This record gives sequence, C-alpha cells and structure tokens, in this order.
Amino acid sequence: MKKIILILAVLALFISCKEEVVQKPERLIEKDVMLDVMYDLAVLEAIKYQNPVSLDTFKINPRDFIYKKYKIDSLQFAKSNVYYASDYEDYKLMFEQITKRLDASKKSADSLVNLEKKKKKPVLQNNKKPAPIVGDTTKLK
Repeated sequence: MKKIILILAVLALFISCKEEVVQKPERLIEKDVMLDVMYDLAVLEAIKYQNPVSLDTFKINPRDFIYKKYKIDSLQFAKSNVYYASDYEDYKLMFEQITKRLDASKKSADSLVNLEKKKKKPVLQNNKKPAPIVGDTTKLK
C-alpha cells in the first residue's frame, strides 16, 4: 500500500511539472523575432549608457524605436518575454545566442576601429616635423 502511494505521488509530481506555468499569450512574438528584438534592445541600451548624448540629440527612446521597427507593442513584448522566461533552460539558451551575436558584433566593430587606426597612422607620421636640435650651438661658429 505504501509503495502504491509513493508511486502515485511521484507520478503526480512528474505530471504537474509538465504543465505550462505561464499560458501562451494570444499574440506571442515568434522566437526568432524575439531574439532580434532582445538583441536590438541590448545594443541600443548599450549606446544609451555609453553615449547618452547620441540618443538624446535625436530624441530616440530605444524601446519605442524597437516597438515601431518590429511592429509590436509593449504589452505584447512583456507577455512574450514572461512566456519565454517561464522556461528557464530555453531562455538561458536565448541569452547565450544573443551574447554570441553581441560578441561577433563587437569583434567586427573592433576590427573596423583597428583598420581606421592603421589608415590614420601613416598620415600622422608624415605630418610630424623633425625634432629641433637641442644642445650647445656655440661650437658651430
């Protein structure tokens, strides 16, 4: 009798874990689009904190810009985000994909900056005037 109760309890536990914690929203943003939205938000937020004047000059709100770009609203984004976050493992994989994309973008941006530096170096070296001779000039007379 105790074994049957134990087996039923374990079975009930497994069945209850399979249930979705959060119901799928009506207008769920597709996973690929959600990855793009989260990536763009990360880039714009980074720009906002690295150079706040750049976004303030053009009066750009990163979230509003993203909502218009992907034709979504804040409620749709929030519900979709909660839905995807309810599956921890999958959400973690999504963030790992976003991190890889950010790293790849950073590497390409760094290589462009280094290329620009290399282009400017010869120009700077050619513009340098020779250093004046400093020393005792009385012996030259």
